[in-house]
Amino acid sequence: MSLSSQVAANLPFLRRYARALTGSQSTGDAFVRATLEAALADPETKAALSGGRIALYQAFNKVWSSAYIDAGAAPETANEHESGAQTSLRATTPLNRQALLLTTLEDFSTAQAGQIMDLETAQVESLVAEAVSEIDREQATSVLIIEDEPLISMQLEDLVTSLGHEVCGTAATRTQALAVVAEKRPGLVLADIQLADGSSGLDAVDDILAIDSVPVIFITAYPERLLTGDRPEPTYLVTKPFQEATVRASISQALFFGSSRPLD
Repeated sequence: MSLSSQVAANLPFLRRYARALTGSQSTGDAFVRATLEAALADPETKAALSGGRIALYQAFNKVWSSAYIDAGAAPETANEHESGAQTSLRATTPLNRQALLLTTLEDFSTAQAGQIMDLETAQVESLVAEAVSEIDREQATSVLIIEDEPLISMQLEDLVTSLGHEVCGTAATRTQALAVVAEKRPGLVLADIQLADGSSGLDAVDDILAIDSVPVIFITAYPERLLTGDRPEPTYLVTKPFQEATVRASISQALFFGSSRPLD
């Protein structure tokens, strides 16, 4: 496989990671572009990308770390979501979130995450533990689960309640989701994309967001169908079959940034 093909194959997942880390599609994509530009400008970095996915994330981490250290006030052009996210990020050391995202959302081992972040494995494990503690301290909220597979819906219910949140309702169709929202306003939505009656979870979420702003996490077996770059993409996207730690990390990130919809 050529270098360009190899990078292209991993790019959708690097973009997912960048969005989760920054809380913004546009900001995350800007960091990904800067990473590729740095590789083109530096033959040594470009050659290193032949090392595969870990090498690509290492290159991204160097760009991200440098920009974060030098970050000042949020740019005047930033929207309200991005400004709020950057304010929170400046007040919080991002290393623990990086470690958690790399080992859950991106499914790297702690040793691989250490390679990417240039840290010892024990340091990564400590950072992940700190991140989990932060998640446990998150303020409890109500959660709407939009999922047409009963077993998966029950699994998500158990997970949500184990984290200290309450389930305000479950729905298997777009119509059922709207019925729940008509009675109770959720503080978070977990949404499948393909629903029982052929309706779309994306449409259900659009309906909900037209009523109220609420963080959303999409869950799908086919993330590549959304990670195309052709349209605004979900900031929080979990792949089926999912691990509980992945959903846990996504919930923490969604509540941290308070995201309400995909960002341009």
